[in-house]
Amino acid sequence: MVYDVVRKALLAGLGMQEKVKELVDDLVKKGELNDAEGAKLMKEWVAKAKTSSQDISRVVSENIHMGLDKVNIATKDDLDALKKKVQQLSVRVKKLENEATEK
Repeated sequence: MVYDVVRKALLAGLGMQEKVKELVDDLVKKGELNDAEGAKLMKEWVAKAKTSSQDISRVVSENIHMGLDKVNIATKDDLDALKKKVQQLSVRVKKLENEATEK
């Protein structure tokens, strides 16, 4: 659900980039901007859009983590740690079983 919202926002941003490029190209054709100014403007806009996209991703990620903490859902790291512990215990149990059968 959150993924879809972020995905749509980022795709909308890509659509906006096309619109900005069209606007800049139009201004260059009309002579209101020269090629260098148009390129500089596009470069600045793309850099700002990238920063905004990263900020959005960071905020969404932080909010997801806070939400998961509140509902006390195990994270991937938690599950990986449990898996490792189960594997270690399985090895110990098998070792103890082998020792018991040898006696």
